[in-house]
Amino acid sequence: MFDYIRVAAAVPKVRVGDVKANVQEILKQTDEALAAGAQIIVFPELSVTGYTCADLFFQKALQVSAVQALDQLVQRTLGENFILIVGAPVPVAGQLYNCAVILAGGKIAGISVKTFLSNYQEFYEKRWFTAASNLAMDTVYAWDIGLASEQNYAIPIGADLIFRLACGTTFGIEICEDLWAPLPPSTFHALGGAQLLFNLSASNETIQKREYRRELVRSQSARLLGAYVFVSAGAGESTTDVIFSGDTILCENGKILSDTKEIIAPAHVLTADIDIGRLNSDRMRQKTFGDACALYGSTTKCRIVHLLQRADSDGVLYPVDPHPFVPANTADRTHRCRSIFEMQVAGLQRRLETVGARPVIGVSGGLDSTLALLVTCEAVKRMGKEPTEVHAITMPCFGTTSRTHDNACRLMQQLGVTALEIPIREACIQHCKDIGHPIDQLDVTFENIQARERTQVLMDYACKIGGLVVGTGDLSELALGWCTYNADHMSMYGVNAGVPKTLMRWMIDSMADDNIFDGCSEILLDILDTPISPELLPPDENGEIAQQTEDIVGPYELHDFFLYYCVRYGFEPGKIYYLARKAFGQRYDEKTVQKWLKTFYRRFFTQQYKRSCLPDGVKIGSICLSPRGDWRMPSDAAMSLWLEKAENLDEIV
Repeated sequence: MFDYIRVAAAVPKVRVGDVKANVQEILKQTDEALAAGAQIIVFPELSVTGYTCADLFFQKALQVSAVQALDQLVQRTLGENFILIVGAPVPVAGQLYNCAVILAGGKIAGISVKTFLSNYQEFYEKRWFTAASNLAMDTVYAWDIGLASEQNYAIPIGADLIFRLACGTTFGIEICEDLWAPLPPSTFHALGGAQLLFNLSASNETIQKREYRRELVRSQSARLLGAYVFVSAGAGESTTDVIFSGDTILCENGKILSDTKEIIAPAHVLTADIDIGRLNSDRMRQKTFGDACALYGSTTKCRIVHLLQRADSDGVLYPVDPHPFVPANTADRTHRCRSIFEMQVAGLQRRLETVGARPVIGVSGGLDSTLALLVTCEAVKRMGKEPTEVHAITMPCFGTTSRTHDNACRLMQQLGVTALEIPIREACIQHCKDIGHPIDQLDVTFENIQARERTQVLMDYACKIGGLVVGTGDLSELALGWCTYNADHMSMYGVNAGVPKTLMRWMIDSMADDNIFDGCSEILLDILDTPISPELLPPDENGEIAQQTEDIVGPYELHDFFLYYCVRYGFEPGKIYYLARKAFGQRYDEKTVQKWLKTFYRRFFTQQYKRSCLPDGVKIGSICLSPRGDWRMPSDAAMSLWLEKAENLDEIV
């Protein structure tokens, strides 16, 4: 469901040369993987015989026994919907090849042959095996390799095979040393369409090799925008001269989904769900991948083997972070916040130096204006100028509370900026009179009058002093259109344009934690504790904020989640809803998630006109809504398709 496929990497406890025992172990782990819902199960290099048989590979008895084992294993797949991939020595036309054998539907669907034979230091594979480049044929027949099949069917063989399931998922296979080559076969498999790459390996353990191996797997999966499953020989292999750890790594686009933790692991089965839809989205967007396919396709064409099996995992094993913009690990989160801050500062500093202007910023005592003010002060500092170069203006009106007003004033004072207070209440009252709007009619016109008056003050003041208005609006507000057109929507440089609301809190928190701005931490923590509000409606009877943004548009953590999967991967509403239900568990019930998902789509579509004329602002993450950058969308696009899908979610659990 939703393009997930469940794969299993199994490391059996082999007995070197004892094929019968190895087959029983493979069958046992196959059952274990199937019980976990696996649809493709892969075993290590030469797992049928053991990798460390050495000169025993020349023994006819071992070769015949290995082929008989394939006969036995292939029967396990008869009438089933899973695929089994095992490592075995296969004799072809008088030569012995180190192979990955693909078993499906009661037949051998194909034989992938090792391209690069390890033959240095502790490895002597060329003593026993022949490389794929020496194959004089691209097809063998079942009887020719000794299979006891009733039908003498053709079997594709070679290093250029990729396998396509009935659902469209495509995979390729390479073997151990192939990954260490300057140009691994998996590169060509991926260019041929394989989203999923398997590596049957026998990589022995030495000091620091484990870390290097992980970097190889991660970088190859990231470079190929694919999933890479690495499974290595382990328990039971000969320890005459080397030791094998059973290292297993299941990786998707540079991210490890599951791996072994033990240095020397016992026999085990690891499973993971791969999101093929996510990989397809990345490949579709990143045109360099498509250009590489076109450039090298004619010289590296792969043969496609069609399989009848389908993959349709429920994706329950796939990790879903409820806050995709915010790292869960404290150290990673702090590092990200600091990195973003540096990018914001560098962007604004460059702009100020270019135009030779002094920054002017409106400060409300809320999250967004607070971060923008901190960025502005740091940019001015790095320009070698005094904080008084920053002109910060607070503009109290009908909805301003003493808490936010006091925090804004205290922060400006502590930072040492040129602080001004320009009340706009009377100007807004006059404007209401001018356009015939009752002052007690607390509607959107009443709110927008205040927002536009504030922007007018900032723009006019900037004009007066030769300044540049620094925008404070964030990525989440731009996605929802939660900004008044030509008011807080407008500035001369938007430093927060790439920062989502869920990350905004942590940005300020990281500054407060380490007292980056001397004497400001207490103020910053109180700002973090203040409810998010535009403060455009009068306070309640206790003087507290009466208008809370999330009561109106919905929880920002949900909207940031929707935004991430809608824009970053283009997922359909049903999949986003499914992921949100997984991510947030019992925090929000089904109806609540659906309600705000519909709100997200409705606002995202109808508010595009505001994003079509955004001011400049630096991109800091994988999602940017600038019309000059990552997001280009017609302002009058119909939303009916997405809303209809968001309405019909009854069958999605």
